[in-house]
Amino acid sequence: MTTSTEQSKSSPVDVFKWLVVIAIIAAAVVGNAYFDDQPLLYRVVGVVVAGILAALLASFTDKGRAFIALLQDARAEVRRVVWPTKQETAQTTGVVVLVVAIMALLLWLLDLALGKIISSIIG
Repeated sequence: MTTSTEQSKSSPVDVFKWLVVIAIIAAAVVGNAYFDDQPLLYRVVGVVVAGILAALLASFTDKGRAFIALLQDARAEVRRVVWPTKQETAQTTGVVVLVVAIMALLLWLLDLALGKIISSIIG
């Protein structure tokens, strides 16, 4: 039995798009450092606009479309989850708090007993 892994070749257009995305991100980083004497608001707006442009361009690549499909599938999956009711959440939280308190008490008693034993040995 042989297993083969298929590596999908990116088209030259996709490679070019990714290079432009990297250039946009690099320009945002360099521009932010170059214009450090400008108000922070202008630099933040520039970086956000550059990030939006880079994300928009990346979404038009094969991997970008696959990522968007993954996000849509994840959103659909989250909607299908049966979330606990408020009462179930409160009850579970109460049980967890109770168990933690009991374990803390037991560990404190164990520490106290071991401390007494060690102090009696040491003298």
